Amino acid sequence: MIDLGLDGRAALVTGAGGGIGLEIARWLARAGCSVAVCDIDAERAAAGVAAVEAEGRTAIAAVADVTEEDEVRRVVNDTVAGLGGLDVAVNNVGMNAGLPPVASKELTSEYLRAVVDQNLLSAALCAAAEARAMIAAGGGGVILNVSSGETTRPAPMMAAYGAAKAAINHLTGTLAAELGPHGIRVCAMAPGTTLTETVRAAFTDEHVEAIVASTPLRRMTE
Repeated sequence: MIDLGLDGRAALVTGAGGGIGLEIARWLARAGCSVAVCDIDAERAAAGVAAVEAEGRTAIAAVADVTEEDEVRRVVNDTVAGLGGLDVAVNNVGMNAGLPPVASKELTSEYLRAVVDQNLLSAALCAAAEARAMIAAGGGGVILNVSSGETTRPAPMMAAYGAAKAAINHLTGTLAAELGPHGIRVCAMAPGTTLTETVRAAFTDEHVEAIVASTPLRRMTE
């Protein structure tokens, strides 16, 4: 176990059925947390639960589309009821909504809505519900929004994604200012492009090679 002062705490991780979210759920379990594994896919959520339980911690599955406000509220309520509270919330859902990268001049309203909803809307709805639950319990806790390295550099073919993640950075700062008086910390983590199964499926080999070539170590995070 990693001593981060989290032993016995309750965590909620969205998008935890695979990729970065699954690894976050595992490491929170190793730090002593029980974990609500939220994913839009029931089989992936069940796999995440099994991974947390393999670390010797309690886990519950929370199947939901976190771009839907009612489903977000249900997930947070179920987490509090099932795990006895909510101390750590990781809003990890996001990517390119299953859409291929496109040039900025080809963007459409449908494309933009899909990407912004999956990234910014989901994070905002989740953070709001999580904050309400933490305040209702007397305050304290941490909300972590997963941002992206694409927010600080031009990202050809990924304008919608980069803009949505940049907005998450602003959202995070605002939430931190508002929720600090309640003892709630709000922060963001900005990983570089990570070769998850979703990225493998969405990007062409040429796109992956271009990303690899742009890194100092000539490799992608996995």
